[in-house]
Amino acid sequence: MTNLQKLPTSVISLAVLGVSLLPTHTMAQTTDNYLSAQASDPVKMGWMQGFPPPKDKVLSVADGSFIQFPALRYSVVHMREFLPTVDVSPGLGAPSTLQTALDPAIDKVTFQPLNVSKPMSWAASLEKNYTDGMLILHRGRVVYERYFGALTSTRQHAVMSVTKSLTGTLAAMLVAEGKLDETKRVTDYLPELKNSAFGDATVRQVMDMTTALKFSEDYADPKAEVWQFSSAGNPFKPDGYKEPVGYYAYLQTVKKQGKHGEAFGYKTVNADALGWLVARTSGKSVVDLLSDRIWSKLGMEQAGYCQVDALGTPFAGGGFNAGLRDLARFGELIRNRGNYQGQQLIPAAAIDDIQKGGSREDFAKSGYPDLKGWSYRNMWWITHNAHGAFAARGVHGQTIYIDPVAEMVIVRLASHPVAANGANDPYSLPAYEAVANYLMKTSNK
Repeated sequence: MTNLQKLPTSVISLAVLGVSLLPTHTMAQTTDNYLSAQASDPVKMGWMQGFPPPKDKVLSVADGSFIQFPALRYSVVHMREFLPTVDVSPGLGAPSTLQTALDPAIDKVTFQPLNVSKPMSWAASLEKNYTDGMLILHRGRVVYERYFGALTSTRQHAVMSVTKSLTGTLAAMLVAEGKLDETKRVTDYLPELKNSAFGDATVRQVMDMTTALKFSEDYADPKAEVWQFSSAGNPFKPDGYKEPVGYYAYLQTVKKQGKHGEAFGYKTVNADALGWLVARTSGKSVVDLLSDRIWSKLGMEQAGYCQVDALGTPFAGGGFNAGLRDLARFGELIRNRGNYQGQQLIPAAAIDDIQKGGSREDFAKSGYPDLKGWSYRNMWWITHNAHGAFAARGVHGQTIYIDPVAEMVIVRLASHPVAANGANDPYSLPAYEAVANYLMKTSNK
């Protein structure tokens, strides 16, 4: 029985809501006890197929079955069939054209996984990491695109905590435009949080997650604060549940532990506090601002959508869903410093601020052994490697990885059974660098 199965169904929505990117030492990193990617293929397993589906193939929010592996592999592509959502509109314009020049040789690129003796091919890493979709842009052209499991080119996929980087980008835009002052206290904009841990935190500390919060994201501990957060955000309230109701109400209950500004600590509630700041200062919800400023400007093929709480508040920390190709368009916009076809959609200063990264010393205190030398800025993960690569990351393997030197954007959507990127990083991070080097080498011939 999994930890999720042991917990009350009133809080079972945590995992689907995308809460967590735990330090790698806090969760088991093995997939030995799980079905392989091929054996857990959601199409072959027949989840929710039939009119009606057989009882043993029905997935439900009520009992948490929809988010337990291997059913997870179906649900990440069908989230809005289980939970209430709100659209992120692509506007009414025609989709932009993505130039394509597929390179099948990428499958043969080899790399050395971290802490593993044998090299691995790019193609083999996709199955190892339970990849649902993989797309690589090089200089704006699609050089690689593949779909697996339940994902197709016309479907959206949950991006989990990649959502945080979207929220962080919106906040960085507002800072660059002088609409949000990063040096001010959160309560200058949100007096509702004066009695919470955010009461004496600065906007910048929230943006970089250097707040000192009494907030555990340990899934295995049923008393961890993350379950209370999940209950507050759960749109399906169990009998007897009283309060807090909604993400904003929960934020007002968060307690302080330690001193702000001394260490990076990955706490999803920071992203929802930032989402509230974005909404208060812009006068629009994060999803409406994302649509107005970005999603409707890039010629997206599909609407995105975001999960909401019982009050209709978007989950700014992990509720976004989108198509693979549209996420690549967003990544390319970031790579081009916010410029799209000559139009500056995002201030270049906002992108520059993301790329410079945060304090590596503060980040080192957080305990990510496979991410040595990294930092965190504006809710983006900064590698500080030779290419200055940076990424948006989410549990179960979601990523937008941007390599400015290689002029490369990688988008991976996945349904890895382990809800911590430490399980797939050893087979992902060196693979990304290997492909970047391959593309630079072949483009110079």
